[in-house]
Amino acid sequence: MEGSGVTIAFWALAGLTVGAAAMVILVRNLMHAVLFLILSFVGVAGLYVTLSADFVAVAQVLIYAGAIAVLMIFAVMLTPRSGRDNADNNLRLPALAVSGLLIAGVTFVAVETDWREATHGSFDATAASIGEALLSPFVLPFEIASVLLVVAMIGAIVLVREE
Repeated sequence: MEGSGVTIAFWALAGLTVGAAAMVILVRNLMHAVLFLILSFVGVAGLYVTLSADFVAVAQVLIYAGAIAVLMIFAVMLTPRSGRDNADNNLRLPALAVSGLLIAGVTFVAVETDWREATHGSFDATAASIGEALLSPFVLPFEIASVLLVVAMIGAIVLVREE
């Protein structure tokens, strides 16, 4: 995809994603943090769309914004009310230092990599083979795993339900 509209959309989605990720850290309510995390996942999927990686964008929405986010919402809803705030602790500064080092490392790799050589490969063949594997030989295990996860979630709800 080329053009100024795609570039503007990329930077808008990048700002949205980074802003939502920052809000995950800054908000005090755990439920709000999970909702901002879902927004961040959707923003990353939008970035994949602007980079012409449609299959990865759909996988991002289905796996992260769908399954993982719903699992986290259920986990938050099933915990007692007293444990839902993001309390201050003494690990904030070490976490900030580790995050800064990680950002510096990623920035260094992004700047020093010759991306013209790194982009050789056939994405179409990879996406087609993944789709064929999910829809032909592995469709039964995939569906069994989804049913097992739903049964486990219903069992957890039944176990913590008040009589």
